[in-house]
Amino acid sequence: MYTDRVLSEVTQIDVKSRETTRRASVDSGPQLDDQMEMVPSEEKQLVPKEIESAAEEPRVLCIVQDITNAKTVTEKLTLNLPASTTVNKLYEDVAQKAGYVNGTFCLAWTNTGDVVPLDQASESLVMSGFEAGKKNFLQLTDKDGEQPQIASDESGTADSSGLDDSSQDRFIGPLPRDGTVGCSSDYSSPSYSYSSILNKSETGYVGLVNQAMTCYLNSLLQTLFMTPEFRNALYNWEFEESEEDPVTSIPYQLQRLFVLLQTSKKRAIETTDVTRSFGWDSSEAWQQHDVQELCRVMFDALEQKWKQTEQADLINQLYQGKLKDYVRCLECGYESWRIDTYLDIPLVIRPFGASQAFGSVEEALQAFIQPETLDGPNQYFCERCKKKCDARKGLRFLHFPYLLTLQLKRFDFDYTTMHRIKLNDRMTFPEELDMSPFIDVEDEKSPQTESCTDSGAENEGSCHSDQMSNDFSTDDAVDEGICLDNTSSAERVLKPKSSLTFELFSVMVHSGSAAGGHYYACIKSFSDSQWYSFNDQHVSKITQDDIRKTYGGSSGSRGYYSSAFASSTNAYMLMYRLKDPSRNAKFLEVEDFPEHIKRLVQREKESEEQEKRQREIERNTCKIKLFCMHPVKMMMMENKLEVHKDKTLREATEMAYKLMDLEGVVPLDCCRLVKYDEFHEYLERSYEGEEDMPMGLLLGGVKSSYMFDLLLEIRRPDQVFQPYKPGEVMVKVHVVDLKSESIAAPVSVRAYLSQTITEFKQLIAQATGLCAETMRVVLERCYNDLRLLYVPNKTLKAEGFFRSNKVFVESSDSTDHQAVFTDSVLWKLLDRHGNTIRLFVSLPEQSPGSLANRTSCPKASADSEDSFDGAKGSRKSVEAILEESTEKLKNLSLQQQQQQQQQQQHQQQSSSTSDSQKSSEHSDFEHIESPAQETDAASQTSQTENCTRVASDTENQFPSEERSDSDVNNDRSTSSVDSDILSSSHSSDTLSEPNSQEDGSGEGQKCLLVHVDKRITLAAFKQNLEPFVGVPSTQFKVFRVYANNQEFESVRLNETLSSFSDDNKITIRLGRALKKGEYRVKVYQLLVNDPEPCKFLLDTVFAKGMTVRQSKEELLPQLKDQCKLDLSIDRFRLRKKTWKNPGTVFLDYHVYEEDINISSNWEVFLEVLEEPERMKSMSQLAVLTRRWCPAQMKLEAFREVVLESSSVEELKEKLSELSGIPLENLEFAKGRGTFPCDISVLEIHQDLDWNPKVSTLNVWPLYICDDGAVIFYRDSTEELMELSEEERNELMKKESSRLLKTGHRVSYSPRKEKALKIYLDGGPTKDPGQD
Repeated sequence: MYTDRVLSEVTQIDVKSRETTRRASVDSGPQLDDQMEMVPSEEKQLVPKEIESAAEEPRVLCIVQDITNAKTVTEKLTLNLPASTTVNKLYEDVAQKAGYVNGTFCLAWTNTGDVVPLDQASESLVMSGFEAGKKNFLQLTDKDGEQPQIASDESGTADSSGLDDSSQDRFIGPLPRDGTVGCSSDYSSPSYSYSSILNKSETGYVGLVNQAMTCYLNSLLQTLFMTPEFRNALYNWEFEESEEDPVTSIPYQLQRLFVLLQTSKKRAIETTDVTRSFGWDSSEAWQQHDVQELCRVMFDALEQKWKQTEQADLINQLYQGKLKDYVRCLECGYESWRIDTYLDIPLVIRPFGASQAFGSVEEALQAFIQPETLDGPNQYFCERCKKKCDARKGLRFLHFPYLLTLQLKRFDFDYTTMHRIKLNDRMTFPEELDMSPFIDVEDEKSPQTESCTDSGAENEGSCHSDQMSNDFSTDDAVDEGICLDNTSSAERVLKPKSSLTFELFSVMVHSGSAAGGHYYACIKSFSDSQWYSFNDQHVSKITQDDIRKTYGGSSGSRGYYSSAFASSTNAYMLMYRLKDPSRNAKFLEVEDFPEHIKRLVQREKESEEQEKRQREIERNTCKIKLFCMHPVKMMMMENKLEVHKDKTLREATEMAYKLMDLEGVVPLDCCRLVKYDEFHEYLERSYEGEEDMPMGLLLGGVKSSYMFDLLLEIRRPDQVFQPYKPGEVMVKVHVVDLKSESIAAPVSVRAYLSQTITEFKQLIAQATGLCAETMRVVLERCYNDLRLLYVPNKTLKAEGFFRSNKVFVESSDSTDHQAVFTDSVLWKLLDRHGNTIRLFVSLPEQSPGSLANRTSCPKASADSEDSFDGAKGSRKSVEAILEESTEKLKNLSLQQQQQQQQQQQHQQQSSSTSDSQKSSEHSDFEHIESPAQETDAASQTSQTENCTRVASDTENQFPSEERSDSDVNNDRSTSSVDSDILSSSHSSDTLSEPNSQEDGSGEGQKCLLVHVDKRITLAAFKQNLEPFVGVPSTQFKVFRVYANNQEFESVRLNETLSSFSDDNKITIRLGRALKKGEYRVKVYQLLVNDPEPCKFLLDTVFAKGMTVRQSKEELLPQLKDQCKLDLSIDRFRLRKKTWKNPGTVFLDYHVYEEDINISSNWEVFLEVLEEPERMKSMSQLAVLTRRWCPAQMKLEAFREVVLESSSVEELKEKLSELSGIPLENLEFAKGRGTFPCDISVLEIHQDLDWNPKVSTLNVWPLYICDDGAVIFYRDSTEELMELSEEERNELMKKESSRLLKTGHRVSYSPRKEKALKIYLDGGPTKDPGQD
């Protein structure tokens, strides 16, 4: 069906397009005949030859969705146009096919998800960003907030559907979701159908935007707006700004909303100002609430706000009624009663326990006032008879409000499934409701009755029968019920029936289930008696037939949400108005508005005009990412440049200059905007000679997003901007000095992919001053993938160059040229450079203090055993480097989020992790840069290379080479290096800068920033750290720090650091490092009867080949020293720990690795024994048992039972012996979940699988094969304690508290729903201690 409809639609449009083309050719008359040769077309008709040739050019497929009204929101217009078609012609074609007047609508892009207006000034579709051969999605939207004008039939552009209202199904209910194909008639449902949804200009009404889940609010607001008496009264109230903030004034914001609903030209308006006055934040928009609950809460808030004003009693005058809650003795006729007030009448759909629902509102009203007889145990104590007597209890209506609200109680609770449900039974309601049969015709003061004071204030808006009280106090509360006339109650009830005829004018409909759904309102206008559907932003005409479809129906019916809910669409709240011509009001017209409302209308009109102008500006504003390397902050700044499409490049440059805060830093004429690719750090092109070109043309039109960015490039006053031409590639050239084994900062060079290697070398020679004849060029295509470019005539494209590239060049007379590249010094230098990483090392606080005397550290080199000091005597001492490094390193923090932020700033401010440091001295473990290095702009190339410039201090003997951000990224995109492959030339010279961390985790904690070759082993790395830790490598441990500061010890000394990457954090802790065959073990104490059964004790070391008894002997002094536990070796055991569950008991003669599997970071339980160990053999089974006492509603403590076999019979015998329960009465069940298998005492008796029919424990459903299983047992003859409701509730609270502390899920805890509240003080107050 889907495909057929789409193909049919496209075919119709294509046929119409061809008809239009033929009609145009005929209309053009002789002029076409003179200029064009006519040729046969595919349809065997003559068409101009030019049109035939046009078909050969690329075509642009445009798919247009009309979102201006709900009728067309699911329709799509498809146009297949030549690529040379102008945008104006596209507008004309869309106007013709959609049936609109051209110029009264807008087209906008939707390809990227955002809606961006289409630039009508562009010449052709291709220039506007359309792609030939692909789908181009557009939306047809309102222009300036006004809907498109429909073209008249005379113009020949009538509605393309060709259908009038009478030929289509009428609509009521939720609108179809996005993606629904076809027109409204394509959707069919047995619950409701679609009608023609008229334009706003035809209905004359404005919709309300759904913030997220505020459909219930929209339905109520539209109902109140369509109530003349409420709207007029609201208009007559005048807001005093001096007394209250307009933002928090609920009546004022409602007044503004109603004015906009009546006067706005928009299709729909927002309700955010109203909800803000409620004190709601954005999260409230995502809360679903009940419309009847909102009605009560809003009315209460309005009453509070209107106190001491003329509108103080407005809600009561319009919506409040009275009823009598009575009990009459059937023996003496004595009656006790009280007066209650109500704002709505809740009508039961289906009585409790009944299978048949009430068929109509009249039946439900009759049942509402139907009295019930109190007899038997429910007899009523009569004050007159002085005894319990049979009585009749019920409700009588005394007064109906002017506006009668009926709530159909469709939401109920199913005690079978214990879930909330929605009742979708059919319940009819009349258009005119006669309430005279339901009024109390008896005198309120009959001789046999006793008068009682109203309790209206206490029970306002509520009229449940259970509100009756036998204690009728005369000072309950004053009567808030206000009659609309001056007649007495007796006179009022004797009025003719015509005065109690109510007219239906609003039906609030719910579509969905008890879990959620959608509200909308069907409202009759009192102006023209026409029914309308107010469905959020869509307003449409409906008929009485559509109202009847909201009665509800059988469970087999399905609503719009049938895919998500098993529910239906039916009426939930009904609003009636008393038919009384003398009191029925009409809406105030604009010319009759009070003066303060006229002023408000004028202000809102001006505000709309301002919004219209702002939208026009937004439509023509280009928004693009802007980057700039700030010359002072020395970091890449990012911002968004918003510039009008008609602004010139020169004006845009000035805007970017101010946006980047460069005033007073560099002159404006030293800045220019260039096209930039931030991802590849590639300067695509510059705009020489185009300074006066509009930005709209320069950027290719106004779009939601661009495939490129802009860079504000800065030059020095003595420099000249280099032109960047399209098609060039950027190459960052690093000059390598083999003598000093350093790699210089990158120099940016632009080249063409068509250039040869020889030409490229000449280009590099011009930029660097090197000799092209002896030059070697090495391309780094990806991480550590080095390729020597040696074929002179090969092009850059053939060598694999891309937009942004990185090369290393070397030009010297050394004999290294003659060596094979992979054996050359150059390759080794670059290889080491690519494998060097930066690590942050946190030293222990106990580390020996001054490093002043440690100016050298031993090498762990395969090539040399010379000391570092002897090899490089000219280097500065560690003390001198430390002094220089203090300022730079003091801001480095290894603490959580601060460290990450400061690392980024450190990398951007000083790209000082230089390649030269990575490669100098053959070192695998190297220096950080000297902080004495300063920026020397004169010695560097232009800052347009987009990297930080740092020049080496000439006195500093540490060669330094700067790294751009891209270098860092390339170095970090690490691939694994084979741990066996270590270059023999790699030494492990070690020197790093300690830093005292004042803001760290501890006072005086030192931090090292080290550079290390990640191909060295962990053992070599630890040896290099020895001078800084101050103890041998066997006496400290290395912990790798992961996210959230989680630490894991690195113990595999033979593994390399290949899994580490730049800026990883390492913590050094003092303590004996593990030897081969040793494992670190965490010991926890098992306390089976404690609320917290698992308690950490200490860390220790177990070795392969050690017996359990030997490990216990080593534990004894540690337990005494660290945990203050003085134990005997025979009075505690070790056992397996799996998460929180105790497992296998380890026997003293067991050997680790042979009998017991052991691994790194192993965990075991230590259990203190009250008696000597009873476990002697692995064939035994130790289970933890716990008795359940139903008569006392409690669980006894755990007791261990040791079994010789897995026999159920033996288990029962041991339990019988332990508890004294006769064997035939003993029942047991296995515990569920993790230890201690907590369960509520309210659930254990029936929820566990008691007395399973098995003979052994190691079969289903028990599967008890290991020690530590939990067994509950009970006496089957013991009866469960009977609890009163109060006792059960109290026990439930205690159990809930207990189980929540242990992490057990309380299955009977009800789901908490957020209450609907309106805050009169501007918003909720949060508990300071609450997160």
